[in-house]
Amino acid sequence: MNIRLCIIVIMVFQAFAFAQEEAWVYLADKPGTTEALQNPITILTQQAINRKVAQGVAIDVRDVPVSEDYIAQIKAQPGIMVLAKSKWFNSLYVSGMQSSIEALGALPFVASVHFANHNLDRQGRAASPNDKFELEETLVDFNYGSAQNQVEMLNLNVLHEQDFTGNGIVIAVLDAGFPNVNTMGAFQRMRDNNRLLDGYDFVNRTNDIYAYTGSNHGTKVLSTMSGYIPDSYVGTAPDASYYLFRTENAAIESPVEESYWVEAAERADSLGVHIINTSLGYNTFDNPNYDYTVNDMDGNTTFISRGANIAAEKGILVVGSAGNLGNNIWQIVSAPADSDGVFTIGAVDEAGNYAWFSSRGSSVQPTHKPDVVAMGLGAAVINENNNIVYNNGTSFSSPIIAGAMACLMQALPGTDINQLKQLVRMSASQYQTPDYFLGFGIPDFATALNSALSVQEQVDDSIKFYPNPVIDMLYIHHFGVSQNVLINIFDLTGKLVLHKENSASNIPFDVSGLVTGIYFMEIKTGIRTHVFKLIKI
Repeated sequence: MNIRLCIIVIMVFQAFAFAQEEAWVYLADKPGTTEALQNPITILTQQAINRKVAQGVAIDVRDVPVSEDYIAQIKAQPGIMVLAKSKWFNSLYVSGMQSSIEALGALPFVASVHFANHNLDRQGRAASPNDKFELEETLVDFNYGSAQNQVEMLNLNVLHEQDFTGNGIVIAVLDAGFPNVNTMGAFQRMRDNNRLLDGYDFVNRTNDIYAYTGSNHGTKVLSTMSGYIPDSYVGTAPDASYYLFRTENAAIESPVEESYWVEAAERADSLGVHIINTSLGYNTFDNPNYDYTVNDMDGNTTFISRGANIAAEKGILVVGSAGNLGNNIWQIVSAPADSDGVFTIGAVDEAGNYAWFSSRGSSVQPTHKPDVVAMGLGAAVINENNNIVYNNGTSFSSPIIAGAMACLMQALPGTDINQLKQLVRMSASQYQTPDYFLGFGIPDFATALNSALSVQEQVDDSIKFYPNPVIDMLYIHHFGVSQNVLINIFDLTGKLVLHKENSASNIPFDVSGLVTGIYFMEIKTGIRTHVFKLIKI
């Protein structure tokens, strides 16, 4: 075939590919909902029910699966292929010709159809790298002692020394590929202890999660949490249990991957998973008609970010990488890291300095991003050949923190996930002065644990405050030498919402302007700092 003919063939193929459209089809109802909610064990595992009860999360219609009858009817429509489904959104993700997809709207059980193709004239889209994992596959030429620095930077070794290593906590890893996890030595300890629970490939629709070898990204991500090589490497949560879900097709970039992700998150929820780590991000696609804009990174626009918000509502701690576009024209965090339900993690180097590639927060996001940072420039990971290598990427700072959160969750059983996130933010190196590069800074997990253990109605005889819960006026009584008292009240996203300074022994504090909810109150007296949980009703 000559070059000219080859070019023509490629152009024809591309034209056909772009003629095929993709869309979310939202369904009108879920038959059998009443019966399912009356018998939740038919739609959820007992572990999932237990986690929801512990977190005070209601079981609702979103937990009921999509109607298999509706799925079958849509599959039977001419020219339609169903690629993914979502029970949370009661939707299907389909591909086909535009006319075929539009015809689905006439079905009596279809509520609406939303095309992935925006059909708009957006100019100046920020291009993303052709290979989203290119940066993270580039080896770093220096060695600073395996995983030691990335653990001790967080003071996580203190929790490990107290035997808080993630035992009893279940983590789902949503990623691009997990070759050799079932055979390589670094995960032998996890397998021997029956902590490698199960997996599913949502892209290829197979239980054989290890069959796909086109990307080793998930293997390296998993290693930062569960990897264990005696005297050489210890992950941040070596005793947690893990589900592995492939939701990313490394060969393409398409909105269908958002739907795979949501479907996997729903599976994780139904299995009772405590934590999801997602080292994936989406902003631009192979078909530019599907691209998002910077303004779409508002935490509520993209399908995946809305799904992440629901996962958090369901009581799952979602930890996600900020992205590697900080030095790109795009710059800011991508979906789902823009979601207020995601604990977004940026990257630093071994000295704690901002990593040049780490995506930044912006005023577009509904909450301050990133939340915190961890080692991501020159992070120690284990590849599919069981070799310790050093890679760059927020893909690795995210699971480092996810594993650390599992240890903290084990140490503080039953603690609300929003409280856990706030404890970690408040422990971080710059939580009083967060920025868009490091967020609240590098967290100190020993400090977070100690702060949590001191969160109670009254700390000691030096401070009293009442009432709690409070309606409008809070009264703080300080016993001791007259000194200036600093009072800060933070919401569960880490935002400072009220501040007061006073040297009196009896301090009235008007909190009537706060909305109903849970807050953290920090009281500083001299060199002492106390943290309390405050409930506004």
